[in-house]
Amino acid sequence: MRFAWLAWLWRHFTEYGYSQGLLPAAIGTSAVLVTAALVWFSLHRHRPLAVVLSGFVTALGIGWLAFH
Repeated sequence: MRFAWLAWLWRHFTEYGYSQGLLPAAIGTSAVLVTAALVWFSLHRHRPLAVVLSGFVTALGIGWLAFH
């Protein structure tokens, strides 16, 4: 599941950004949040690391969408 998700993100990397309209922005934001949740669930045994990395993924993803 995680590899399929990352493959989907890689294929559609340039299609979803805040500058491309409301629906693509919503899809992009959802993709960022799902990716952060996958990071969280992957590292749930190491809670501090899970919190830091999922927050980093969210901030990086939202920042990329904002300037894309």
